[in-house]
Amino acid sequence: MAAKESDDEENDGAGTAFESRRIHVSGYERQSQDFYPTPGWVTEALLKNVKLRGPVWEPCCGDGAMAGVMERAGHKVVATDLVDRGFGRSGVDFFACTAMPEGCRAIVTNPPYGEAGLPANSAIGMQKFVRHALDLTMRANGQLALLVRFQWMAGKRASTLISSGPLSRVVVLTKRIQWFNMGERTTTGQHHHAWLFWDCSYGRLLPPSMVFSP
Repeated sequence: MAAKESDDEENDGAGTAFESRRIHVSGYERQSQDFYPTPGWVTEALLKNVKLRGPVWEPCCGDGAMAGVMERAGHKVVATDLVDRGFGRSGVDFFACTAMPEGCRAIVTNPPYGEAGLPANSAIGMQKFVRHALDLTMRANGQLALLVRFQWMAGKRASTLISSGPLSRVVVLTKRIQWFNMGERTTTGQHHHAWLFWDCSYGRLLPPSMVFSP
């Protein structure tokens, strides 16, 4: 099934939250300068190291960069975003959703770091996103994969939040992500990243495994 969905498609998800409509400012909307399509190899690194169950929800689909990789790997993807970037279902506020789309068992996304009224890459905005994503995952007895900056995981509040769910694997990317191609002026990315993967079928008392992926 294509990740890009038509307006009349059924089984879009949790009630009216999945209707195309204007949404109040929630802190989830990414501004144009904060839009960073995820390079394909980043999503491929996740898929090489975890096994996703059932259809996948990509709630920050942007232009479909991540959804396309998952779809080509054989996964059914429901792609949504608050902003219309020409892919998936737009006008969907992640924070207004009280459940995953119908049938979905996993959330996979590169979450926005910004928060309304706060600087971009705000730790507060990130914690809010992760907390809500974990809540939706636990309700669905599902899985959650989030791409995060490696340094963010070391914060006291972040580490407490991360440990509150059934974290089963950390996929550390040994290559830094280049978010923009500026030709000869392109430089190495400034941050290391990792995939955090929670799985509700994983024993809560078991420590997560850590793998390194190029």
